[in-house]
Amino acid sequence: MTAGATVPAAQSRRWRESDEARGLALISPTLLYAIALLLLPVMIVILYSFWSQDYLTIDRTFTLKNYQEALFQPIYRDLFLRSLSISLVVSVTTVLMAYPIAWYISFHGGRNKNLWLFLVTIPFLTSYLLRVLSWKVILGYEGVLNTGLMASGLIHEPITSLLYNSNAVVITLVHSWVAFAILPIYVSLEKIDRSLIEAGRDLGDTALQSLIRVVLPLSLPGVISAFLIVMIPTVGDYVTPKLVGGKDGVMIATAIQVNFGRAANWPLGAALSVTTMVLVSAAAGMIVLGFRALVRSVR
Repeated sequence: MTAGATVPAAQSRRWRESDEARGLALISPTLLYAIALLLLPVMIVILYSFWSQDYLTIDRTFTLKNYQEALFQPIYRDLFLRSLSISLVVSVTTVLMAYPIAWYISFHGGRNKNLWLFLVTIPFLTSYLLRVLSWKVILGYEGVLNTGLMASGLIHEPITSLLYNSNAVVITLVHSWVAFAILPIYVSLEKIDRSLIEAGRDLGDTALQSLIRVVLPLSLPGVISAFLIVMIPTVGDYVTPKLVGGKDGVMIATAIQVNFGRAANWPLGAALSVTTMVLVSAAAGMIVLGFRALVRSVR
């Protein structure tokens, strides 16, 4: 019995001294921290979404009523569609603006690449709220843009459609996220072997053909990362639609905030949150597959 008990003890001691055990010991605090701050709150929100609430009383009886309301109520359905459409427009516009900048820094930045990257990130050293409010000053009825257009004689009275609509939300979000799109695209471009571009040029490719057939496919991971970095948070953005969106720029985050706040309907707010996460995840997956199919067709 003593000899038989010694074998498992020796195996346990050897495992505790192994590289696998040391690795698990190193990542365990981080893993527990991530579970506590990321997974646990999500699980609580999911749990709340299957309950119901009457004034301040939570009924913990399992129900799908919140999801039925979130998916089939016209107001929430319209908010989901508007949020996804605004987010997609913002993501496409941001990537289209960021790619030429990242390409120029990577291929023509020379010894000043770090300086260019620093200049790109300078506006983002200020508060996000201040950057959003600055667009109110620019796009407002008596803002910088209207004042400049009137001073130049191009218009005779201020344009009222610049602010408090979905276009203002798109413009503000693009400006707020463009730097976050430039950086992953730049990193992806930096990893491209320049000899591949030279080989394509030697085989008769023009500069545009090299960009489409060599540079763009090889930089696809950065483009996808930039697209997702912009799309996922902008779907749930609350501050920008609240400040510059008006009634035509309201997004789903506003409805979630109302249900967790004034409406005091936490289960419905949780169901809206979970539905948003699922829709965004599905949209992100389809977009990634679409990017890959596009690149294969180009090749």
